[in-house]
Amino acid sequence: MKLVFAGTPETALPSLEALLESPRHEVAAVVTRPDAPSGRGRGLRESPVARRAGEAGIEVLKPVKAGDPEFLDRLRALAPDCCPVVAYGALLPRAALDIPRHGWVNLHFSLLPAWRGAAPVQAAILHGDDVTGAATFRIEEGLDTGPVYGVLTEPIRPDDTAGDLLGRLAVAGATLLRDTMDGIEAGVLEARPQPEEGVSHAPKITTADARVDWTAPAQRVDRLIRACTPTPGAWTTFRGERLKLGPVRPAAGGGALGGEPLGPGRIRASKKEVLVGTGTHPVALGEVQPQGRRRMSALDWTRGAALTGEDVLV
Repeated sequence: MKLVFAGTPETALPSLEALLESPRHEVAAVVTRPDAPSGRGRGLRESPVARRAGEAGIEVLKPVKAGDPEFLDRLRALAPDCCPVVAYGALLPRAALDIPRHGWVNLHFSLLPAWRGAAPVQAAILHGDDVTGAATFRIEEGLDTGPVYGVLTEPIRPDDTAGDLLGRLAVAGATLLRDTMDGIEAGVLEARPQPEEGVSHAPKITTADARVDWTAPAQRVDRLIRACTPTPGAWTTFRGERLKLGPVRPAAGGGALGGEPLGPGRIRASKKEVLVGTGTHPVALGEVQPQGRRRMSALDWTRGAALTGEDVLV
């Protein structure tokens, strides 16, 4: 089939590579988000998908909106049979959806109808799911409501961050998306409506959402930090300044370092670990990043911070 691939971040690259390597399909162009400010200098930088397409000599379309007349005219001229989508990052209007004869087929990183929305991997970790997966479905105007072509499952490991899990799903999902394109071309794959039961939603996690509440149970603190790693990044405050947090781990021996029990947010350092109290039992900090400084181990941070008995994370 003749394809126009839509995607933006690195997560989309395994799928683009799988389709570029397929002898059964031609990727005629890619659609991606416009160049955006990036890095310390905040200079404009094109997306990972745009860069890879440029290396492959493929036409790159960067509409501000997918309903722009110039974009729709070019898409009609390309006349794709299907538009596979992975993390494109913009809404598709009916005028665009109607152009390819097999529609737009999205690779979504959840077992639909669970976790429809922008942050399905983060939601699965945050809510303590044991298993997640990916699904290919035909895009409708509703939010991730379209009929499903295929699914795969993936266990969630106890120490998985959102970045870890998304990386595995992106690679496995690339094969699923390619196989979906093969099945559509062969006429042997039929999309089935999603069940009405089991619907849940996964809105984007904001920076405000990523602030740790130390009065929450330790399990909740652990899940939140892993769900927010690497983006938007979990954080707390220390002496009035923001402190970014990497994943935590259970405290050795349950946190029994001597002294009074740790209240929520209270810090206690030993030679081996840095503990913080939660609503249940303490957790041990891993890496931290003080405001305006590099990432470092929690032990290195506490040595420079000269902790007092009154210090607390809030």
